[in-house]
Amino acid sequence: MSLAEIESERSLNPVDLIEQVATVNQWEFERFTDDEINLSVTGVWTDYSVSFSWIEDFEALHLACAFDQKVSEGRTAETIRLLSLINEQMLIGHFDLWAKEGTVMFRQALLLNGGAEPTDSQLECMLASALDSCERYYQAFQFVVWAGHSADEAISAALFETHGNA
Repeated sequence: MSLAEIESERSLNPVDLIEQVATVNQWEFERFTDDEINLSVTGVWTDYSVSFSWIEDFEALHLACAFDQKVSEGRTAETIRLLSLINEQMLIGHFDLWAKEGTVMFRQALLLNGGAEPTDSQLECMLASALDSCERYYQAFQFVVWAGHSADEAISAALFETHGNA
């Protein structure tokens, strides 16, 4: 018998814990099913729709963070090039382009194999890292999609570190 064949009991659906964290932080949310919750989070540049889904077969908590950024067909190739440049910089998670909808999305997963339970800190960190990544690169997507700049120009602007506020 392999270790993967050992069944373990999970005391709490990880999405229930997300709901508790959202309630404590007074975040707006909707719970569509037992295994999915959507949060609305206001960022500096835009509002984000964050979805957490529990995928039982993989024992994975999946996070998807979308923002209002429709990519036209004429800017798809350059946006994909930008995604590649951004994803090279990422330690956790990645950006995707959902071609059918023309939507840019950040995604990551937390594996909880063997009945592991997520902590509040892990969930808050997961959400914070997603929002930090979206905030950091939002302007780069704007440069490519709306301003018509190249992916190289956009990534250079996004990686430029500023300090303080004007």
